[in-house]
Amino acid sequence: MTRRQALWCYVFIAPAVLGLLLFSLGPMIASLGLSFTSYDMLTSPIWTGTENYGALFADPIFRKSLGVTLIYGVVSVPATLVIALVLAILLNAKLPGLKFFRSAYYLPSVISGVAVAMVWKWMFNGEYGLVNAALAKVGLQGPAWLTDEQWALRALIFMSLWGFGGTMLIYLAGLQGVPKELYEAARVDGASTFRQHLHVTVPMLSTVTLFNLVMGIINSLQVFAEPFVLTQGGPNNSTLLLSVYLYQNAFEYLKMGYASAIAWVAFAIILVLTLLVFRSTPMWVHTATEDDR
Repeated sequence: MTRRQALWCYVFIAPAVLGLLLFSLGPMIASLGLSFTSYDMLTSPIWTGTENYGALFADPIFRKSLGVTLIYGVVSVPATLVIALVLAILLNAKLPGLKFFRSAYYLPSVISGVAVAMVWKWMFNGEYGLVNAALAKVGLQGPAWLTDEQWALRALIFMSLWGFGGTMLIYLAGLQGVPKELYEAARVDGASTFRQHLHVTVPMLSTVTLFNLVMGIINSLQVFAEPFVLTQGGPNNSTLLLSVYLYQNAFEYLKMGYASAIAWVAFAIILVLTLLVFRSTPMWVHTATEDDR
């Protein structure tokens, strides 16, 4: 019986394991090897050692792309966390039509990235877009969002805030586990609603914030569909995120070895930022201990 159960266990996990090996770990290992070669996908790879990495850090376009990506992440990730937390608190209250609003706010996060990007591309159109039309109603002249170097990245960041639904849902689940007694004690002490959330909700959701922060950092350094569809890195590389620059080198310039080096540098940046976040957790993440119980 035990042998039969083990056999069926391996049968059921085989598709997931094979998928991981064939479509994730396998390509990752292959890209690591290709990052040390010159490879155009038409001829055999030529070993070049660390030449791609040396050229990468001397590449001004790569440095600009890295800066654009960091600006995008530094602005969009905290803003998304704040908006998602505030809305989660509101949707955790007893309000009429609560189920509808929860579904409505979460719905954008399950729509395809390309479909969302096409909608926002129309909305940000400088001539007949909905955003500029709304600004005109209040007497403001809207910019050419996607063709103006000063506004293109801001448009991408603004669009990224629309997809807060998944983060909000995780916060909402975390709010269900916050003891009501803590809020009652805070009210007895005379704390206002704002202070209750500041001193009770925020600390009690710090582990949830940690998860959302790490996932936000990873996603911000990997976002591709939206900037590619909206601007393709322009104008003047002002929205050239790392993922877009990687795509250009791999499939437009056929510099697969160079693109693989970009991918591994991006992986190293994600790894370092994630480790820094985890190292900082003792300063701001509240975890329950035996003493707390």
